[in-house]
Amino acid sequence: MLRIFLVSSLFFLAAPVFADADLEAIKKALTKALPDISISEIKPSPIAGVYEVVADLQVIYVTADGKFLLMGDLIDLGTRLNLSASKRTGLTKHAIDAIGEGNMIVMGPANAKRTITVFTDVDCPYCAKLHLEVPQLVKEGVKVRYLLYPRAGVGSDTYNRSVAAWCSKEPAKAIGTLKAGGKIEMKTCANPVKQHYELGQTLRISGTPTIILDNGKIVPGYAPAANLLSMLGMKGDTAAK
Repeated sequence: MLRIFLVSSLFFLAAPVFADADLEAIKKALTKALPDISISEIKPSPIAGVYEVVADLQVIYVTADGKFLLMGDLIDLGTRLNLSASKRTGLTKHAIDAIGEGNMIVMGPANAKRTITVFTDVDCPYCAKLHLEVPQLVKEGVKVRYLLYPRAGVGSDTYNRSVAAWCSKEPAKAIGTLKAGGKIEMKTCANPVKQHYELGQTLRISGTPTIILDNGKIVPGYAPAANLLSMLGMKGDTAAK
């Protein structure tokens, strides 16, 4: 642990010699080599001469001369902390919170003990299974927020049904009807479904449901309510039994 933090301290002492122009040069080099990425942050990493780059909610590392790119997790061997994962968790939480609950389908108490956000697909069997357990989560004081993620893509039948659910008078009820194999009135209105889908793409979500805990941790796939409560520290080990 001491060695890692000594390296970090030495780096911060040396950091002022890197001018803002150097960071801009790194950004230009990365943008030229990888024109499809959108860089939102560049800052010194705990390793001297290596910079941490946030691009499309992903964390990568680049050398000060902009010539070498490092992809993978940076781990503090002293604390066993995955620094890259911690950064990604924070980015994920911030991106989801930026959507705003007014642009989500929300079920549960306003003064919830904990909150989970679920990327859900109205045609997904395991999403339907999780939906049946939402009342149990709500009863225990968990707020459940849905982001609509039609895996078939924008413009698909699933997408259109997702829009119709959002535009209904009771979106949560409409979602339940669709997940149970029923039909709802097909309609359209101003809606955030495309925004939900694009965020899921940026987060590289490949399956549904994908559950995001309120600390930013991602739980891929279906998890029973009891297990989720245990993960949230609300029921202890007995919740998973």
